[in-house]
Amino acid sequence: MSPKTPTSSRRRLTELLDGQFMARLDGLDIFSRKMLQGKLRGERRSKRRGDGIEFADHRPYVIGDDLRFVDWNIYGRLDQLFLKLFLQEQDLTLQVMVDVSASVSDGQPTKEMFLKRLAAAIAYVGVVNNNRVTISAFADGVVAQIANMRGRNYLHQMAEMLLGTDSAGPSDFEKACRQVAATRVGSGVMIVLSDFLFKAGYEGALRRLISEKYDLYVVQVLSPQELAPTFSGDLTLVDMEDDDRAEVTISSALLKYYKRNLAAYCNELKGFCTRRGAIYALTGSGEPVEALILNYMRRRGLLR
Repeated sequence: MSPKTPTSSRRRLTELLDGQFMARLDGLDIFSRKMLQGKLRGERRSKRRGDGIEFADHRPYVIGDDLRFVDWNIYGRLDQLFLKLFLQEQDLTLQVMVDVSASVSDGQPTKEMFLKRLAAAIAYVGVVNNNRVTISAFADGVVAQIANMRGRNYLHQMAEMLLGTDSAGPSDFEKACRQVAATRVGSGVMIVLSDFLFKAGYEGALRRLISEKYDLYVVQVLSPQELAPTFSGDLTLVDMEDDDRAEVTISSALLKYYKRNLAAYCNELKGFCTRRGAIYALTGSGEPVEALILNYMRRRGLLR
């Protein structure tokens, strides 16, 4: 197979992110509440104030502050103590896990494309700000990965990996989390994008991702048909991942029962995350990715 031309690579990127959306993403950066200053300075200057080399601002001195950072020139003029603040140089790691198991190919519009566009948008913000970004596509464990991206030159490779990985096969979420956690380095942000419809559950897997060094974001994406089904009559339901089948008769009472169970399941996942300091979001694949990124993710502190 001949290599793709630059024009076709750009076209692949715009299948995920149009130019107008990318222009808005250019004004954002990834933020981590748990980001710690490492022993070595990274290649990227963060907006976190500390003891770096670039002056940022002043604030009033309080007891316990390091006297080395007092601005004595201001003290001489105003007879008041102010502390000099600087920009730290930090190396932030962004890890994105995106579900590509068979179940995400379901729905109209499909969860698959929504998840891939969401992963691309978040990773875009990371790479253009010179963060270290890794995307891991998972089904039965990690099935595709592009690691340690840094800088715009990686954007086309990112698009090729996401669009070139088909959604297929069963889920082993615990295996995927074990693999990712074993190779995670540094500190920063971990984001998991999935429908979270795992027969084996999610609790043990997510526990592997909880860390003092990483903010954890969990985004559950369901299709409009899963959120508000309109089926009726006699149906054969088929599990897309293991071909398990069930004969059911859809009635209004059964639909109400289904919606109550779905709401309970989503609330349990949200509660699990909240109790462990993780951020949870539920959205539908029919919603605009742009709204989730530019509104919700900014309100929850991931993007600034």
